[in-house]
Amino acid sequence: MAKKKQQAAELPLVAIDLGSSGIRAMAASRIGADLLHILAVEQSTKFPCTERGVVVQSSNAGFMIGEVLKLMANRLQLQDLPTAFVLLGGRSMQIVPVYSKRDQVHKREVSQRLLEEMESECKNKIETHNPGVAVLGLVPAYFKLDNVEQEEIPLPEQRAELVEAHYIAFVAHKELETQIQKSFDQAGKSIEKAFVRPEALLSAFVASDGVEILREGCAVLDMGAQTTTLSIFKGTEYLYNKVVPQGGYHITRVLEQQGISLATAEKLKCQFGYASPAQVEKNLKLKVPAIAEVGGVWHVTSEELARTIFIKLEEILKPLIEALNSYGDRIKTLYITGGASMLNGMQDYLQQKTMLQVIYGSHDTLVDANTDPQYLEPRYSALVGALILGADYREEHKNLPVKAPGILEKLQIQTEIIFTSQS
Repeated sequence: MAKKKQQAAELPLVAIDLGSSGIRAMAASRIGADLLHILAVEQSTKFPCTERGVVVQSSNAGFMIGEVLKLMANRLQLQDLPTAFVLLGGRSMQIVPVYSKRDQVHKREVSQRLLEEMESECKNKIETHNPGVAVLGLVPAYFKLDNVEQEEIPLPEQRAELVEAHYIAFVAHKELETQIQKSFDQAGKSIEKAFVRPEALLSAFVASDGVEILREGCAVLDMGAQTTTLSIFKGTEYLYNKVVPQGGYHITRVLEQQGISLATAEKLKCQFGYASPAQVEKNLKLKVPAIAEVGGVWHVTSEELARTIFIKLEEILKPLIEALNSYGDRIKTLYITGGASMLNGMQDYLQQKTMLQVIYGSHDTLVDANTDPQYLEPRYSALVGALILGADYREEHKNLPVKAPGILEKLQIQTEIIFTSQS
């Protein structure tokens, strides 16, 4: 008797984030509409593989994807985790409005199939006219049925002659998508569904704080190690998205240039650094060991350290703060997240610069009470958001089998067998 194909719904939800400092994966099970039980978290930092959101070493990324999923499967006492949701982002990502219009001649049902065809048409429209571009994700903006705008995605029982579907497309250089796909192929794993980081973060924060946040208008400032991304939302619309190819790592590098090691610079920034000199409460005199080539120590005060950080931070955030101020009359809240957002005084700094309500994005209401407190940190918000989106995707596609390995995956598996048999 043929073995029944494993259904994706039978597996735990797994999301992977490919960051500049390594690859992180989280597994969870859904225990409520917007509530997760985290089963495991694994990460690998063995090899450099991404720069500013783009995979530059797919073989290294593939190895680490395989490694974290194997570790996770072992921890969960599973034979294999063949598939995962993945987060997409990067320096070339931007948003483009796109729409599709269908005249059904007679009033007909607005079927799920019709909406899927219109979404696919929008994706193809962009990629056909821009061969070097990939559509990373399409987010519904609004729909019109017989020229009447709808507040929600149309339901199958609704009927119309003229149907319009308006989307915001997240686009980037094709290299971003192909390199991630290649990495998964080389790991012998499949991408169950990809989500763009801004959508995953927004999903986490809105699920936690309520849709009123969207109606009032909000922004998400995602401060990573090598990229800083600002996304601005109002209702169902994405008003703005920009990626600056600098982040917390570049602040650390400025400190390193004073003649200290990168590790010492990072520790100094995290323990004694502030977003601006005005926030320093006590002007300490610090002594930091210099690198061997320089010798001796670097003498610096807390205020001098903060001034160095402040100058670089101003450079990184200038275009994003200008954008926030230009949309200031349409938004109320600014969420900040990502590892670099944890710099001392960052919340107050942004509050003064934008006059918005600035809060740290939180996902603590989306995980059960048994969750390890470390997984409530901002760096895990995108993964939690991807799992929430992934749970919805699973529910809509619960009868789909686990995707079989592609040709690159099969070649990788065969190569491993050859080398294993020769060793």
